[in-house]
Amino acid sequence: MEYKVRPLYLDKIKSYMYQNIIKVLVGQRRVGKSVLLLQIMDLIKKQKIDSNIVFIDKEDLSFEHIKNYHDLVVFAEERKKDNHDNFLLIDEIQDIEQFEKALRHLQSKNDWDIYITGSNANLLSGELATFLSGRYVELKIYTLSYVEFLNFHDLSNSNQSLLKYIRYGGLPYLIHLNLEDEIIFDYLKNIYAAILYKDIISRHKIRNVGFLDKLILFISDNTGSVLSAKRINEFLKSQKISISHNVILDYLNFLCEAFFLFRVKRNDIKGKKILEFGEKYYFEDLGIRHAIGGYKDEDINKVLENIVFLHLLILGYIVTVGKIADKEIDFIGEKPNKKVYVQVAFTIPDERVKQREFGNLLEIKDNFRKVVVSMDEIQIESFQGIEHLHLRKFLTTFE
Repeated sequence: MEYKVRPLYLDKIKSYMYQNIIKVLVGQRRVGKSVLLLQIMDLIKKQKIDSNIVFIDKEDLSFEHIKNYHDLVVFAEERKKDNHDNFLLIDEIQDIEQFEKALRHLQSKNDWDIYITGSNANLLSGELATFLSGRYVELKIYTLSYVEFLNFHDLSNSNQSLLKYIRYGGLPYLIHLNLEDEIIFDYLKNIYAAILYKDIISRHKIRNVGFLDKLILFISDNTGSVLSAKRINEFLKSQKISISHNVILDYLNFLCEAFFLFRVKRNDIKGKKILEFGEKYYFEDLGIRHAIGGYKDEDINKVLENIVFLHLLILGYIVTVGKIADKEIDFIGEKPNKKVYVQVAFTIPDERVKQREFGNLLEIKDNFRKVVVSMDEIQIESFQGIEHLHLRKFLTTFE
C-alpha cells in the first residue's frame, strides 16, 4: 500500500518500539491512525524479518466475531508463535467490549509488543490506567498540520495553498479527491455522520439526535467564543428548545471525548489559576466544521484562531486561554521549560487594532515569548519584544 509518511508521529512511535510498553494512538476518526498502524507494520517487517504480526481491524467485518475481551485473548493466543517476536496491532479497539482486560492479560505475559488505536479520549482510564501505570504510552494523532497538508497535496507554500487548508481542513484522505467544494464537503459530511453515529450516538445511546445537531451548529457559529451551559441553554430556549444544563454538559463531553471538539479552559494569568467557568471550544478539523455549518468569510477570525490553536497542540503545547484583568490573551501554550503567549487577528489595519493586539500582550510582565499572528503581508516590526508573524510563517517555522 502506498502512503505518505508522517515523521512527526512515526519518529515518536519508533522510540517505544520493541519494548514491553503498550503503544496507544488516539484521535478523531479519519485523522490517519489506521495508516500509521500500517506504517508501523511495514517497519516491523523490514527490521524483524521473522516477526509474527497479528493485525485486527475492527472496521473490517472479517473481525466482527471479536466482540469482547475473551474473544480477543483467544484470537491472539491462537496466533502466537513460540520462538518468534509477536506483535499485536488493533485498530479502533474501543469496539471490543472490556478490551482493557485482554490488554492487561496479554501485556502481563510479556509475549507481545502491542499497538492499538482508538477514537475516544478516555480509552485508557480508571483501573486499567492505574494497573498499567508506566506500562503504556499514549500518542495523540491530529489532523494534518499545514506543512503536512502541503506535502500530502504536493503544494507550494503560498497564500492559495493556505486558503485551501483553511477551507478544506487536513483529513489525510483528501489527497484522493479533487479540492473542490462539492466533492470535499460531500465527503466530509459523510465523515461527520460516521463520527456522530459510531462514537457519540451509538456509544452513549443518544436519542435526541436533533438537539445534538443543533448544539454542534451552535458551537460552529460560536467557535472561539467564551461559552457556558447557561449561555447555550439561553440560546436554545430562544429557539424553543428546552434542555437541562446537565444534558448540555454531557453532550459537550461526548463530543470532546470523540476528539470532534476541543474544550479549552481559561487561565487567570495574574491569579495563576485555571478558571472553572467560561470555556471555549474549537474543532479538530475545520473542513468538517465548514461542511456542516457552511464556510462564511465573516467567520475568518474564529477560523484563524482554530488553526493557530490546533497548530500549538500539534507542536505538543498544553493550551489555555489567557485572562488578565478585563483583557484576553487568545492562547497560552506551555510545555516543559517553555511558554508562549499568542494573539490572533485577521489583519491589523490601523493603530487602534495594533494597540489592542499588542497591548494585551504588554500587560503580561514576564520574559516568555509573545507573538501576534495575522494575515498581513507586511510584517510589523517587533514591538517591545512582541513578534509579528504571518500565519503561513507561524505554521511553517514556529516551534
